[in-house]
Amino acid sequence: MTALKERLYKLYQENEVKVDIAFFLGGFFFDLFTLSDIDNLFGIGQQIAYLLILGTVLYWDFLATQGLVQIPKRFEKAWDYRQLLVHFLFGSLLSIYSLFFIKSASMFSSIIFIVLLLAVMVANELQRIRKGDISIKIALFVICIFSFFSMTVPVLLGFVGVIPFLLSILLTILVMYGIFLLLKSRSTDLNYLKKRLLAPSGAIVALFLVFYFLGWIPPVPLSIQSIGVYHGVEKSEGQYILSYETPQWKFWHHGDQDFTAEPGDTIYIFAQIFSPARFSDSVILHWYYLDPRAGWQTTDKIPMSIAGGRKTGYRGFSSKQNYSEGRWRVSVETTDGREIGRIYFKVTKVTEANPNRVFFKDVF
Repeated sequence: MTALKERLYKLYQENEVKVDIAFFLGGFFFDLFTLSDIDNLFGIGQQIAYLLILGTVLYWDFLATQGLVQIPKRFEKAWDYRQLLVHFLFGSLLSIYSLFFIKSASMFSSIIFIVLLLAVMVANELQRIRKGDISIKIALFVICIFSFFSMTVPVLLGFVGVIPFLLSILLTILVMYGIFLLLKSRSTDLNYLKKRLLAPSGAIVALFLVFYFLGWIPPVPLSIQSIGVYHGVEKSEGQYILSYETPQWKFWHHGDQDFTAEPGDTIYIFAQIFSPARFSDSVILHWYYLDPRAGWQTTDKIPMSIAGGRKTGYRGFSSKQNYSEGRWRVSVETTDGREIGRIYFKVTKVTEANPNRVFFKDVF
């Protein structure tokens, strides 16, 4: 048995990079195929367990690197494998949060945040990061802590906005400060703790604050299931019947994005927005018109209440009867101005009605 352990340990040392990547990918795909709804209690419990294990390992790592604890000989071999565990857990958590953020992101407004988050996942694979000092792992840990709170706090409160965000920031700070106090009680090198723990923690928190006020952080847990432009929206027996002219072979169009407006036509924007159960909030359908001289100009901001619990998303619509010919866009935004999604369309006005006009129907 001892000989087998020695061979496995030697094999790991010789193929450390490949094994670490395999464990990271294992964590990613494990959560990719087992990812549950954002308000699933088992999923939340799993994340808490992962964060507690990570926090415990990093805590002892802090003490060990300062020579404040001696790892018992019977645990030395297991301690050497801690990086595999840390790698798997970081891979798993970062994949969970990346997938949830991507689901809620508008690529137009959140692309920088999403790219940076994915870059963190890739950086987690670099030899320099894996072998880097403890402050790099602390920075990754703070990202995971904040991501956890930024998803669970809005679910618990039932709405998104500046209050849930600031509460998530505050809880992240409290967690890291609690770890600082625990380490301070056992460490005599206060400067080391400030440099390796407080500095990276503060930097990540400050970065998230900047991203939020720039509108780059996606408004988790809300996400756009679908959005389209239509000539008509009717509600019958709990279902919405949508009318559009665009031939179905133009599958890349969402309704009538090339909107031919005959006299008396109304433009309808229909959207399905996912939110967790017991969620009650509102979003803004923000209408813009592309003025040839002044650029994109706001014409209307129409609130739409949403309630959670429906798998395919809460359904609602906005309409406009007074409009100009040209380019338009409608953005679905939270009440604090973060964009969930948007759609572009072009309006072409005709002076005479077409008696042979045919509408297709979709039912939602």
